[in-house]
Amino acid sequence: MKLAVPREIWPGEKRVAITPDTVKKYTGLGFEVVIESGAGEHASIADDRYVEAGATIAKTAKAATGDADVILKVRPPMVEGKTNELAAYKKGATVIGLIEPYDRAELIGKMAEAGLTSFAMELVPRISRAQSMDVLSSQSNLAGYRAVIDAAHEFGRIFPMMMTAAGTLAPTRIVVVGAGVAGLQAIATAKRLGAVVSAFDVRPAVKEQVQSLGGTFIEVEDDDAASAETAGGYAREMSDDYKKKQAAKLKEVLAKTDIVITTALIPGRPAPEIVTADMVAGMKNGSIILDLAAERGGNVAGVKPGESTMTENGVKIMGPSNIVSSVAADATAMYAKNLLNFVTLMVDGEKKEMVFNREDQIIAETMLTRDGKMVHPKFGGEADKETEAENG
Repeated sequence: MKLAVPREIWPGEKRVAITPDTVKKYTGLGFEVVIESGAGEHASIADDRYVEAGATIAKTAKAATGDADVILKVRPPMVEGKTNELAAYKKGATVIGLIEPYDRAELIGKMAEAGLTSFAMELVPRISRAQSMDVLSSQSNLAGYRAVIDAAHEFGRIFPMMMTAAGTLAPTRIVVVGAGVAGLQAIATAKRLGAVVSAFDVRPAVKEQVQSLGGTFIEVEDDDAASAETAGGYAREMSDDYKKKQAAKLKEVLAKTDIVITTALIPGRPAPEIVTADMVAGMKNGSIILDLAAERGGNVAGVKPGESTMTENGVKIMGPSNIVSSVAADATAMYAKNLLNFVTLMVDGEKKEMVFNREDQIIAETMLTRDGKMVHPKFGGEADKETEAENG
């Protein structure tokens, strides 16, 4: 079996899908590992480190992937204009990465046409057995941490209370909107830096988690809150009545806030707008808002993905794109381990071949294409009644 890792070509992407440590694990599973030259450059991994771990370096992406059985990616294969990464992949190859299936229906169709088996890592179910493969959690953890660091860099004051002979400096007040993985890490990081932290989430169930990290939970009293969480643990879209109460409560809180970090996302839908223009207008001059959901439309009115803007009342709104790439070395280490655990699930150790057991919940919920067809029921496919394992 040959496993290939090409260099990522999406603008601004610094991560890579493999590390020297995981190269050793893949060779132990029976893979011949080939990596495009320079693939790990931006994650501080030189080609010679891969070679020392047992990999072969190819000069081009085509040379690396042309006869590969498994291709590991960070971002989706690019199929835009004159660029078509799929053209270099052989029929029957397996492509695994962050495919962004909710936004890339055309790509899924093209992967099916190319005869590729493909898996979207962001669809890994949130079950205990799949925790070691949960790329959304591993990358969101880093995003939450980096959001606080970036906001602190832009803010013109220190975070902790400081009592000196020259006077007392009040602590920075931070509000985190969305207490998922990224939000909880942002709370923990801000508390470690000495800030006073509050958090809002539509799910009352996360209150204890917020409080365990030293944060204050902002509550909106409403009967609708009791059913705010989906079966998968995500927040669901709330009623208009709830949103009105939420807006009134947040406007009151944000008027006294120095930094706001928003993280709220709903899978498959645009990010909900939570911080309105009216709320921003009521904030203090010099305040910072960092919207981690900017790439999905944003939680903040007026946010621009990849840009920082200043409002008339002196509030800076930051809309970072691919923030985890700013900590590429750590993001790569975690992502590569997630991929290794996922691939290991599908390797028959005795036969040294890939086996796709469609009865396995993890495989069934992440597989997008197989045998020239779109097979995921949410993304153009029909529910497959196959009960026996398929050998790849």
